Amino acid sequence: MIYSMTAFARRELKANWGSAVWEIRSVNQRYLETFFRFPEAYRSLEPVLRERFRKTLQRGKVECQLRVMLAPNSEAKINVNQALAAQLIAAAESLPIQGPASLNRLEVLQWPGVVEAQELDMDTVSKDLLAEFDLTLKDFLTARASEGANMAELIEQRLVGVVAEVEKVQALMPDVLAWQQDKIRTKFTEAQIELDSQRVEQELVLLAQKLDVAEELDRLGSHVSETRAILKKGGAIGRRLDFMMQEFNRESNTLGSKSINTEITQSAVELKVLIEQVREQIQNIE
Repeated sequence: MIYSMTAFARRELKANWGSAVWEIRSVNQRYLETFFRFPEAYRSLEPVLRERFRKTLQRGKVECQLRVMLAPNSEAKINVNQALAAQLIAAAESLPIQGPASLNRLEVLQWPGVVEAQELDMDTVSKDLLAEFDLTLKDFLTARASEGANMAELIEQRLVGVVAEVEKVQALMPDVLAWQQDKIRTKFTEAQIELDSQRVEQELVLLAQKLDVAEELDRLGSHVSETRAILKKGGAIGRRLDFMMQEFNRESNTLGSKSINTEITQSAVELKVLIEQVREQIQNIE
């Protein structure tokens, strides 16, 4: 399967403690880079999420954002241990001290165990958030795969165009070479130059070798087959495809430099256009 480096996914979680929103987005990047935008209270999740991204992604600039809205009844509450406070007051009043034995309310509250803060269960919140993140990541990968499939289809369309241009040039070359040879013989005749027939044939053979583009056409066909094989294999293939485009360009440039016919020149230009269109698509493939 082919994955695009451009994708977006969003999921919203609702729980007893409140609600949260996960967003993951990415664009093309030579390597894998992850950025997190979290509330400070949830920064402890970052190493876990970074590792999950590392295991599922190869390339791309990925931004992960978390927004948390706690329910009003989930905030930390203060509970007073009334029984313990009463015992403290009673103990203070029972002391054999002359004068009134009374305790300040703040002094009672400062006694260990009198005030109990009911904290939010962060373990439960973290567990819920991670479970929802996994679902968001799954949606994100699905979006990357869907976009990747569209790119593969566009690339295949361009490869079909490359094959068509290669076949067109192959069909033209015999006539082009014959025309060029006749042109040279005609010039010799018009100039009334008598040359040894063997020498003429040698020159024509050298000319044919100079203008022959069979090797370039064969390589272009081979590159098309290799590109299709890479697409079929799938995975992180962006760098390999980018290398193939360099090879395509090399052969199309050579073909263009050997062109002695308008139609072949047009095919060479069309090949460069098709190759550039494929290269643009590849820049977004993982």
